[in-house]
Amino acid sequence: MPAGTFAVSTSKTMQFSDITAQVQKAVATCGIADGVCHVYNPHTTAGLTINEGADPAVQTDILAALQKIVPMNHAYQHLEGNSPAHVMASLVGSSVTIFIENGCLLLGTWQKIFFCEFDGPRSRKVFWRVV
Repeated sequence: MPAGTFAVSTSKTMQFSDITAQVQKAVATCGIADGVCHVYNPHTTAGLTINEGADPAVQTDILAALQKIVPMNHAYQHLEGNSPAHVMASLVGSSVTIFIENGCLLLGTWQKIFFCEFDGPRSRKVFWRVV
């Protein structure tokens, strides 16, 4: 099973980074025409999601909604001060699975794969595996 990692660097405390091209590049190197690509984020204060990539306002709206759902000033017990990032990461999830057809990711017209940073800026890594 082909597998690997790639790096993602973020520049803001909270941001969505489009990693679709990096995942597609990984799939292309495998030579597998049809299968499934699993993408996994091993970080507890970041997530992965698939959503609209045509209008950046969607990413802004999702981040704003998460900040409304998860209070930033709650009396959290975790001493590092990044509990909201942990909660947001749990809500978004740490992995996505995408079908591969004819060597390409089978995404909808507007869909992109996003690395969701909630505790940046940081240098992160993403794991992928094709089966």
